Amino acid sequence: TIRPVRRSYYDPSSAPGKGVVWEWENDSGSWTPYDMDVGITIQRAYEKQHPWVDLSAIGFCYVIDFATMGQINRQTQRKRRVRRRLDMVYPLVSGTLPKSQSWPASPGVVAAPPVPACACPQCLLVMSVKATVSATGPGTATLQPRKAPPVPPAGPKAPVPAPGAKAPDGMAAVRGSLKPLAAQGGRRQAASTPALSSASSTASPPGADSGKASRPGLGTLNRNHLQRLAIAQSRVLIASGVPTVPVKNLTGSSPVNPALAGITGILMSAAGLPVCLTRPPKLVLHPPPVSKSEIQSIPGISHSCRKTTKKQAKKGKTPEEVLKKYLQKVRHPLDEDCTICMERLSAPSGYKGPQPAVKPDLVGKLVKCGHVFHLHCLVAMYNNGNKDGSLQCPTCKTIYGVKTGTQPPGKMEYHVIPHALPGHSDCKTIRIIYNIPPGVQGPEHPNPGKSFTARGFPRHCYLPDSEKGRKVLKLLLVAWDRRLIFAIGTSSTTGESDTVIWNEIHHKTEFGSNLTGHGYPDINYLDNVLAELAAQGITEESLAQEKD
Repeated sequence: TIRPVRRSYYDPSSAPGKGVVWEWENDSGSWTPYDMDVGITIQRAYEKQHPWVDLSAIGFCYVIDFATMGQINRQTQRKRRVRRRLDMVYPLVSGTLPKSQSWPASPGVVAAPPVPACACPQCLLVMSVKATVSATGPGTATLQPRKAPPVPPAGPKAPVPAPGAKAPDGMAAVRGSLKPLAAQGGRRQAASTPALSSASSTASPPGADSGKASRPGLGTLNRNHLQRLAIAQSRVLIASGVPTVPVKNLTGSSPVNPALAGITGILMSAAGLPVCLTRPPKLVLHPPPVSKSEIQSIPGISHSCRKTTKKQAKKGKTPEEVLKKYLQKVRHPLDEDCTICMERLSAPSGYKGPQPAVKPDLVGKLVKCGHVFHLHCLVAMYNNGNKDGSLQCPTCKTIYGVKTGTQPPGKMEYHVIPHALPGHSDCKTIRIIYNIPPGVQGPEHPNPGKSFTARGFPRHCYLPDSEKGRKVLKLLLVAWDRRLIFAIGTSSTTGESDTVIWNEIHHKTEFGSNLTGHGYPDINYLDNVLAELAAQGITEESLAQEKD
């Protein structure tokens, strides 16, 4: 498959023109650059000395705060670090912008004057492959099998083709250039990332002797030739510091994937795109097998299992009695909007549903956060919720009372296993096993009386057996008792409705990798999950409340 590629030109006064790149810190602690258009938007606001920039205008629900150099998710309020780099140098073009270029070149287009080539191994390899494919034409770079022409007798010099005769494709030149480059890359291999593995120890393809003629096109190369050519290319590029591109099943039993991988590397290099093909890292979901004798209880935590069986009891007789504990009446409200019904507080509530036993023009202020709403709207909001005696401010999310959820019945097990997580080699691992069976939804669930599914159980999760890891586990036990870890809803992964889903408290389900973002190493995970638990009203104070 051949896909078009393009290169873009930016004004010298823009972020890429000045060599500025904006990056955000991902869960593994490394830095990821923003898309070029996003980086230009951030840089423009930064140069104007704005305190922050809202990226919602270009389709992203993030705010960049330049004072703290942080990225804030407007929906979850999660924060990430950002940074501004000045060491990215882009080539400058003077004069009028050149016409859009593509490769292979269209017939009849006059080529631009050649630019002096760089002498580094990567550029030499790219130029060699370009010369090869240009000589054979783009039509030969396919996987269509062809018959090889008769091999001419060996001689001291290659025969000169007669006028009008078909010129050789130049693969001998490519192989000849690959051989010293691959040898150079092989010498530097010990200090670089491992490249493709192969049964052959040599880096250059066979048949590069001057006494043998090359094949007429890339399409006639067999699996070994393509694979060895990709190996030689990979070693040179890795030694040159080129980023790697993982490709699955490069050395598998099927000849299709290795051949496609070799063709992909050649075409991308010939298009001027540096590429190195490697095997992708493996997903490690579970630790090595652990015997029962190796499993230990967690210090400071009694028992090793918790169960939930029934819905927690309501704590208020009526919604009005519940809200009375958290509100102060406001006799003369300000001329502002009620953020629930969006009507003026000085006017009656705009709620049109079932009418509570409260006058629609009464106004109340929440005692902790001070936000003001129609009492009519707050009662309606409470009736549409879990009705557990707690209330959460719809503006700032402050929790009043003890918030509980609608998690279906199940079991939570937890213990220590004698294996370390990546990034936590100094301690063992806490393994949590959640198990929730399918069942029938209760009155607190979205569709009472309808069955629900429970996919992927038992679910295994992991924490480091450190002081902070045990603190997180204790708070997760409180969240489990309050039925806040899971809920019944629609899966964001599969789209299935009426199924058990996670409930905004992230867990690490990968033991020895972090390919999906749900594994280790992740230096910020414990702090992030503590913040998510606090957003559910679960803090160290909750531990004291549970003991009481």
